[in-house]
Amino acid sequence: MERNLKNVLVISFGFLLLFTAYGGLQSLQSSLNSEEGLGVASLSVLYAALILSSMFLPPILIEKLGCKWTIAISMCCYIAFSLGNFYASWYTLIPTSVILGLGGAPLWSAKCTYLTIAGTSYAEKAGKNAKDIINQYFGVFFLVFQSSGIWGNLISSLILSQSSTKVEISEEDLECCGAYNCLTDTTNTTGSAKPSNSLIYTLLGVYTASGVLAVLLVIIFLDQIKSDQAETEKEKLEAPSFWSTFLATFRHLKDKRQCLLIPLTMYSGFEQGFLSGDYTKVYVTCALGIQYVGYVMICFAAVNSLCSLLFGKISQFTGRKFLFALATATNMACIIALLLWKPHPKQLAVFFVFPGLWGLSDAVWQTQTNGLYGILFEKHKEAAFANYRLWESLGFVIAYGYSTKLQVYIKLYILLSVLVLSMVTYGAVEYLEAKSSPGTPTATKKENGRPHSQETSM
Repeated sequence: MERNLKNVLVISFGFLLLFTAYGGLQSLQSSLNSEEGLGVASLSVLYAALILSSMFLPPILIEKLGCKWTIAISMCCYIAFSLGNFYASWYTLIPTSVILGLGGAPLWSAKCTYLTIAGTSYAEKAGKNAKDIINQYFGVFFLVFQSSGIWGNLISSLILSQSSTKVEISEEDLECCGAYNCLTDTTNTTGSAKPSNSLIYTLLGVYTASGVLAVLLVIIFLDQIKSDQAETEKEKLEAPSFWSTFLATFRHLKDKRQCLLIPLTMYSGFEQGFLSGDYTKVYVTCALGIQYVGYVMICFAAVNSLCSLLFGKISQFTGRKFLFALATATNMACIIALLLWKPHPKQLAVFFVFPGLWGLSDAVWQTQTNGLYGILFEKHKEAAFANYRLWESLGFVIAYGYSTKLQVYIKLYILLSVLVLSMVTYGAVEYLEAKSSPGTPTATKKENGRPHSQETSM
């Protein structure tokens, strides 16, 4: 097996094991730790810490430790969150949420940096287009990674359903479901009772073991990246100050293209937050019961995983503009339909159509946006991917922040507005790239950003 591909698979399966645990825990926080809003509070604190982490930690850790050990150490922060759930309280869950948030940005930045360097290295050796190889590597990664949603939800469904007690949902309760839902806590009238402690501990034990395996996989099998060794040695001779490194993320905002990509990056947080926080509650749980949430999210994860691989492969033929247009049209159609649809248990298939289409769109947002950052900011990868995590996390924080304050139809209008703004600013980025590329219009259209676009001055 080609060495770079082996490393891509090691990272992919490491993230699969890690996020099988974290993804399952994240989706269960509001129900397992509902007392005084502890679960939702922990997620808010988590993403706030992730924003702070994005500001300064990724460049420092990647420079000092390298991508491999940054990934391994950051994964341990996720394990701490799993351990905190064994005795969930304000004194255990909030601190471990902060720890996870601090480790989140370095983890994702190191992963993106590693895949971009590996793709560029292989492309140079094979004489291929770096953009195509990077997109393929991200496609392989997200194929494996997104399936974590399948396994995490399946594990929780199989374990916790053993004690579930289904509740009949009346027609009166159904009137409160959908975009114009009543401002009441529907989770109290539908779904199932809280599982026993023994089942919860069993679930947490499986999740913790999965995280430990992820760390061991990376430590044992992942090669330390060496492509930027000469450049790193040069930077060491210059001895950059702490504050210079600290402000690297913000200095990157001097690049006009980075500023224009902020709405698109934040939209990724908005749309994921809506599906996991609002769709599952006011559509699925309200109309079907909480026992269906896991299966609906499995549908989302399965479609997302398959489309991630597909789009990573076909992007070299279609170009990223077509894929962004496809995701935009699909998401817009879903948002408009959710504004009009009145959910009812008799329409069971419809409950799975929306997460399926949402998974298709999210596959584009994840693979193509990550790849776009790697291509546009090839010389400043760490700072660029730190910005990616920062603005996506801000989208999550805002989405969770107004989650309990606004009705769903308002959230859908906000989501639609951010999506439109994202496509306008993304179009401006493509215009700037086409304007700065010296290639012919035909070549530019075909390649959608040739390798020389990576050399655009900051």
